[in-house]
Amino acid sequence: MEPISRRKFIRNSGTAALAGQLIGTSHLWAGANDRVRVATVGCNGRGKTHIAGFEELDNVEMVAICDIDNRVLEDTNKKFKDRYDRELKTYTDLRELFADDEVDAVSIATPNHWHSLAAIWACKAGKDVYVEKPGTHNIFEGRKLVEAAKKYDRIVQHGVQLRSSPAIQEAIALLHEGEIGEVYMARGLCFRWRPSIGRKQPQAKAPEHIDYNLWLGPAQERPFSENLVHYNWHWHWDFGNGDIGNQGVHETDLCMWGLGLDNKFPSDVTAMGGKFLWDDDKETPEVFSSLYKYEEENKMIEFEVRPWCTNDEMGATVGNIFYGEGGILVIQGYETYQFYEGNRNTPGKKGRSGGNHYANFIEAVRAHDPGLINAPVETAHYSSGLAHLGNISYRLGRTLKFDNSTEKFVNDAEADQYLTRDYRAPFTIPQELL
Repeated sequence: MEPISRRKFIRNSGTAALAGQLIGTSHLWAGANDRVRVATVGCNGRGKTHIAGFEELDNVEMVAICDIDNRVLEDTNKKFKDRYDRELKTYTDLRELFADDEVDAVSIATPNHWHSLAAIWACKAGKDVYVEKPGTHNIFEGRKLVEAAKKYDRIVQHGVQLRSSPAIQEAIALLHEGEIGEVYMARGLCFRWRPSIGRKQPQAKAPEHIDYNLWLGPAQERPFSENLVHYNWHWHWDFGNGDIGNQGVHETDLCMWGLGLDNKFPSDVTAMGGKFLWDDDKETPEVFSSLYKYEEENKMIEFEVRPWCTNDEMGATVGNIFYGEGGILVIQGYETYQFYEGNRNTPGKKGRSGGNHYANFIEAVRAHDPGLINAPVETAHYSSGLAHLGNISYRLGRTLKFDNSTEKFVNDAEADQYLTRDYRAPFTIPQELL
């Protein structure tokens, strides 16, 4: 039977059916020299970095971009043409992009509330996926994303670039080899300059160049505000996850990796914080402190957000500190580490080197081997999930107990309500993937 054109299918299908009926076809790679054709969804912020990062790899070609803002699309395409002397195909609706047979892989740099749904739809459409952190907006989405990668046999890379830094890989290897003895605790630090976002009145309608319905996607309807589109959605619960779910996912991921706690959630979670500096539109806390205990392993993770004037911690402001019986390891940023030995903090081994997370993704795509991925789909679930658990504790104002076997809270129906969301049709993630 001659296969139906997927673009024709989308044009002739109803929106509700379209989300659930994208038909994926796996790309079969003949060898390491095959050109990989990539498209990016979301062209602001990290999306700009995605476009340049993939285009500048050998034998990788950016072919399309997608954004709900037509002005952003036009500007991105113009800058791309000015730099690379060719234009990209442009889409407003990511579902039409996923139906494009000329696209082999997609990178997703949308607001957080779209990450998992977009990645799941892309996997179902036969695309390999690079999805920005946090890979999920809630715990339920993380489990579904892991299932989708396996069900549709797709390569999924989570955008925690630390995992591709040779220096950080070396530091974690040394940590696991006992460089500072038994390591019992890790701290994640996110001390970023986050000013007030002020207050802005909602508008009766969105500007004509923005498809606000698509921007909302799975979130419930609310009036358009310039304090949502395009960046400050980070500080609203329906769309973002605060700084622990923004910059912080890099650090929560590294904490788990360094402590050998990959693919496991904590047994006990507690968090507190608040807004102390500004009376503005932010819903998420400016200051946030959280603790995660792994009872069985007898290990602890701390994570902290500070938004304004602060000190560093052993030279780190955005990074991690690991505490062992024989010293500490300090990781600053994405590519620098320093060991300190003993209670006098005598400097020990150190290193600095960056990596290429995009190249690692393309290598795995060409080989169709998820074992080559530095940040596999499971990290999207667990490192993002750690942030979600901390946020739930903060929002409820109490300590929570979590059951890894069920991925639910222990006898706590109120907390369980935060594990998923009320999805707005047709932008839904089903309980059972089709």
